[in-house]
Amino acid sequence: MKDTRTKSTNRRRRVRSYPIIVLTSIYVLLFVGMIGYIAHYSLTHKQEFINNDHNTRQKILLKQNQRGKILSRDGDILAYSEKNENGKEVRVYPYSNEFSHIVGYVSKGKAGIEGFSNYYLINTNIDLSKKVAYDTKGMKYPADNVTTTLDVHLQEIAYSALSSRKGAVVVSDPKTGEILAMVSKPDFDPNTLEQEWDRLIQDKSPDAKLLNRATQGKYPPGSTFKIVTALSYLKEHSTDYMNYSFSCGGRFDYEGNTISCYHGEKHGTLDLETSFAKSCNSSFANIGVGLKGETVDAVLDDLMFNQDLPLDFCRFAVSSSSYPKNHDPNAVMQLSIGQGKTSISPEHLNMITCAIANDGMLMKPYVVSNVKSEDGKEIKTYSPEEYKRFMSSEEARILRSMMEQVVQRGTASKLKGLSYTAAGKTGSAEFNDVKDSHAWFTGYAPAEDPQICVTIIVEEAGSGGSYAVPIAKRIFDAYFEAE
Repeated sequence: MKDTRTKSTNRRRRVRSYPIIVLTSIYVLLFVGMIGYIAHYSLTHKQEFINNDHNTRQKILLKQNQRGKILSRDGDILAYSEKNENGKEVRVYPYSNEFSHIVGYVSKGKAGIEGFSNYYLINTNIDLSKKVAYDTKGMKYPADNVTTTLDVHLQEIAYSALSSRKGAVVVSDPKTGEILAMVSKPDFDPNTLEQEWDRLIQDKSPDAKLLNRATQGKYPPGSTFKIVTALSYLKEHSTDYMNYSFSCGGRFDYEGNTISCYHGEKHGTLDLETSFAKSCNSSFANIGVGLKGETVDAVLDDLMFNQDLPLDFCRFAVSSSSYPKNHDPNAVMQLSIGQGKTSISPEHLNMITCAIANDGMLMKPYVVSNVKSEDGKEIKTYSPEEYKRFMSSEEARILRSMMEQVVQRGTASKLKGLSYTAAGKTGSAEFNDVKDSHAWFTGYAPAEDPQICVTIIVEEAGSGGSYAVPIAKRIFDAYFEAE
């Protein structure tokens, strides 16, 4: 009887303790899971944590490590650290203003490559034996060095060609996504940024010197947007686009609205290719009112309008455009020629042009090639990466043919008859009530095997063919002369 009572008591104890065991197990699993998640998150986001300005780990690392160098693709030093006459460690930028926006700064926050690669620039991976040698001399360890994709010669040419004008230049390799040069003006001297900071951030003028116009500037695309309108037309007329015909009398009237060609020029009878080459506003307004809104919006989505761009090395603006919801004829015609509410950054237009040059495939833009320790160990390598198909290879082929004709018999004729063949699209983008214009050009060379893609905007300059194309020519000339 006693044994029966004992068994019954033990059973009741086990029953009562079962929920406790289950609860304890759940808490243990949750705790282990939480620790695992924190460890995983810390490892995968360690750069983000260390780059946070409030993280004291940065200060600790900079006390023991000297910030690494930033180098061009050919090994030219774009940024390094040294002690000034007061014994304070300072950052030195040998090219001063020329690389100010793309290389960036660290004296007041972080921007550009300085910000993007900060984690590597403050960490060191030299061998332990070499650390001992630095310890013996009482010196800081050299942090890792960052090699970029930037070409000093092309950067200098682009900087010089833009001269004192406001604007931006982007130069890239369409087959890899490498950024070869990026210029924004007005600019600043990163060597004196700390002293000039208050004046720069309080400046209310349109100069906005700290703004990287190449990635953060938003401009009406003007006639360069005819690339988008033409692509939309190809989507709806893939088999009969070659039959398009329009008679241009210098203006296009539709439902009480009028679009005029540049300076009222009458282009006569045009097919699609010639409409593009001559940049005929009337013809493209005619095309625009015949397109379906869903087709245009789908193309805009494919080309990454109204979306974040795959740019992890800089701050950027989101380009904006959409087909008018109320189908307003005037708004549709303005959209078709890149006016109205449409805006785009030079970098985004460069990406679209690169995709056309690369059979419709966008390669992810990148500006850092590799990271190495001071003693030569490879720490990280960045490689070309297919990002997104913007259009079919056939659509890209047709657009390339049209862009070639812009040079051969259209608005970019200053690029005709050179030692290389070029292709592109010009634009004159009106931006205020008195219809002043920004000058655009975006294009690539050689036309038959694109190696370099150039996008230029010159603010308040007027015609793209007159002001932006000559800048492109200087950059193309420099690239092919250096080969």
